[in-house]
Amino acid sequence: MATRFNPGGYKPELAGETTAQRVRRAVDGLGDLIDGYEFHYPQELSEENLDEVREALGEHDVYCVATGLHLDPRFGRGGLVSPDSETRAEAVRLTVAAADFAGRIGAHFIVWPGIEGYNYPFQTPYTESWAWLLDGVAAAAERCAEHGILLFLEHKNSEPAMKILMRNVGMTLHVIHKLRARGLANVKVNMDWQHLLMNGESLAEYAAMLAAEGLLGHQHANSGWGTFDDDNMVGATAFMETLELAVELRRARYGEGGERLGFDLYPYTEDAVAAVRRSVLQWRFIDSVAARIDDSALREAQSRKDAVAAYELVYAALGA
Repeated sequence: MATRFNPGGYKPELAGETTAQRVRRAVDGLGDLIDGYEFHYPQELSEENLDEVREALGEHDVYCVATGLHLDPRFGRGGLVSPDSETRAEAVRLTVAAADFAGRIGAHFIVWPGIEGYNYPFQTPYTESWAWLLDGVAAAAERCAEHGILLFLEHKNSEPAMKILMRNVGMTLHVIHKLRARGLANVKVNMDWQHLLMNGESLAEYAAMLAAEGLLGHQHANSGWGTFDDDNMVGATAFMETLELAVELRRARYGEGGERLGFDLYPYTEDAVAAVRRSVLQWRFIDSVAARIDDSALREAQSRKDAVAAYELVYAALGA
């Protein structure tokens, strides 16, 4: 739980834990509330500790593997978009290796290009950087396709790069369409809720739009104040936006194709296992409210853009 102001973190007693020890603590505390886990490659999960982590997971699986370039100091000025050709080649090699590892263990692959961007005006060759980013992501998508797994792209506007290239849903769709032009159709979107909220992007609107295009791949559930990547517990803030998202996920029949709801949380000072447990339980409550909303009546109200009638239905489901 490190911060830029406290690099040692607020939980120094946990700093020496291995991935397997952390997994064991999570599994013991969460049980069957969680089906599987996600890890960064190679920092958290790799060939070296796979057996140990699998033993700690028990009946749980590894659902996703995520690239870990942002955790590697060699890529402080970009990995896939580094202006240095040798650095860029090493970033592509590691990204493809991560996709290959994910495929071999039957997990999907997440690329969150948080280090691929810039910090200053005049710093970056934009045209070349976008070409390098597309080539690097395409290499990962090709390896995923060989294994029959999906690549999930996750956007964010800032941090660690101050201006991340793929920083909104539109830019993410641009990447996906460019990859489709190369014959790569195994790429979908991972919606990190706080990343959308930071952009002023509507959770429900974009979930509906992506589902209609067959691009709604994964979810990273959380909440926050909307200005920074807080990664707070689900439903702590943005409650109505989250409830509307639950309605749209139900309309999209999300989950029936094997999709899951991931939890991407960063509890700086709270007990991490307790924060995940509370998030799962709060999501279940939110989803149960969505299930109680009269959807046919809501659709009728929406056909007239009648906000008053819509909220009458929403608050009725909340018990008002």
